[in-house]
Amino acid sequence: MQEETVKYEKLSKRALYCMYAAGFVTGVVLLVIVGAVNLFWIIPKNITIGKWISLILVILILIEVLVSPYFRYHRYRYSINDECIDIREGYLFVKRDIVPIERLHKLQTARGPIDQMFRVAKVIVTTGGGDVTISFLEEEKAEQIADSLRKRINEIAVEQREENGR
Repeated sequence: MQEETVKYEKLSKRALYCMYAAGFVTGVVLLVIVGAVNLFWIIPKNITIGKWISLILVILILIEVLVSPYFRYHRYRYSINDECIDIREGYLFVKRDIVPIERLHKLQTARGPIDQMFRVAKVIVTTGGGDVTISFLEEEKAEQIADSLRKRINEIAVEQREENGR
């Protein structure tokens, strides 16, 4: 018997722009915090090591904002078939979540403020073991995925009722 190859879906370019925007907002917040610590504590007390640490933090934050979205976008993949949802994501460390369709309890679509700007959404799948999220989907695609998963969950529920009724 031949092993079936999994066909992974990639994200649209909107997802990349959304990742950069979210990273930019996070980066600005972190830079403001580092700046405030410098302004109110490190500079007045003339702490040399603090200045060096702050400089390193600023460089790391800028690298994170500029580099992370690119790698996250190119590594993010998801696959949905009759049996499971398979999601691969990560920047430095790649994480893979595989959720059997029959374990799904609840489906939800969500859009944050930045998601809405770029017309992307996420599908949040709840199982007995926790939540798994398919992120940065185009809004239409997210709704299609949620609808098809709802139908599949309903089919499984009907099958289980019929089996228990016998």
